[in-house]
Amino acid sequence: MRLLDRQGRTVHLAYCTNVHPAEDLDGVLGQLRRFAVPVRRHLGVSRLGLGLWLAHRVAAKLAADPRAVDRLRTALDRHGLEVVTLNGFPYGGFHAARVKHAVYRPDWSRPERLGYTLDLAAVLTRLMPDDAARGSVSTLPFAWRTPWSRRQHSAALANLDRLTDGLSQIAALSGRPVRVGMEPEPGCVVETTEQAAVLLSGVDTRWLGVCLDACHLAVAAEDPAAASDRIAAAGLPIVKLQASAALHAERPGDPDTRAALAAFAEDRFLHQTREWTDGRTGNRNGDGCRGGDWDDLADALDGPRPLDGRGPWRVHFHLPLHARPRPPLSATSTELLTCLDALFGDRTLTDHVEVETYTWGVLPAEARPGDDAGLAAGIARELAWVRDALVERGLTVPAG
Repeated sequence: MRLLDRQGRTVHLAYCTNVHPAEDLDGVLGQLRRFAVPVRRHLGVSRLGLGLWLAHRVAAKLAADPRAVDRLRTALDRHGLEVVTLNGFPYGGFHAARVKHAVYRPDWSRPERLGYTLDLAAVLTRLMPDDAARGSVSTLPFAWRTPWSRRQHSAALANLDRLTDGLSQIAALSGRPVRVGMEPEPGCVVETTEQAAVLLSGVDTRWLGVCLDACHLAVAAEDPAAASDRIAAAGLPIVKLQASAALHAERPGDPDTRAALAAFAEDRFLHQTREWTDGRTGNRNGDGCRGGDWDDLADALDGPRPLDGRGPWRVHFHLPLHARPRPPLSATSTELLTCLDALFGDRTLTDHVEVETYTWGVLPAEARPGDDAGLAAGIARELAWVRDALVERGLTVPAG
């Protein structure tokens, strides 16, 4: 979907297709029919935005075969869909039975990560609608924090230099600029916007910037307004906002709360858990536990050194935006709205917004959609929630 800011500039709103398992072109095309078209119809719009996730194998195939890209672009047009942004964080296997730390591999010290990201950028230039100002690709923030050596960091910085050269060449050949945004995430080399401002200092900001994930900001106890000001002060563009909400437990020491949290401790994805003390999260001690923090919810609840629940918990579990978990748990929806205030209040700091709730299939059983139709309806409600929140902040939906 498209909205207009107060200056009449287009803001693209999409949902991320990493919620769907597919790692070949036929699977991606099938997603359009099974899910994206029903979502568009639920919303009653003529054109729906997608934040496509293309696994490395299908990205390489598309980059090497213009006819395959034309096939995908034709299908998008036929179904009333458009793509201006790609999610380049998961390399592959995102719907394996167990993902956990594998989602951070290959990291930015590896040539495979560079090649994958350049493939995505090249493909995106051919998928974008003709009137799109630019494209965006989100990516992981260097790597998971351990192991991470100076040698690896130097290799990663060299790869970022190669990335900017490649993006410049792609833009020169296609006439379509694509920017890449690193996405700070708890537990990674870049966890916070403060670290992003330092570790991305000196990059070519014509091509590189930050992808803000509202769930990650909430888990890391970052104020969205301060975070966006910090990024702006560092001269870094906010390439994309991922509209997302985290899981919040006000009294995790309470038995009923711990029982409710246990329903969110699942085997596929990593759910970094941060305990707040005096409004702050704990300090790293290097062993998987970070003082008041754990790398996964299951360990925070039942590990060798579980958190004691003296302060509220925030859990990296992307919750459906339009729905709330059952009490005594809650979602960081207010923090997401504050993030929208920061990015679309007095000024527009990004033009790409992506709803990224990839966890529908691992929600507690009573909250999962029962079938494809239920998932499409849920995604549509999320998009409508964000659209309405943006309209409340002064954006408009263009006629037609």
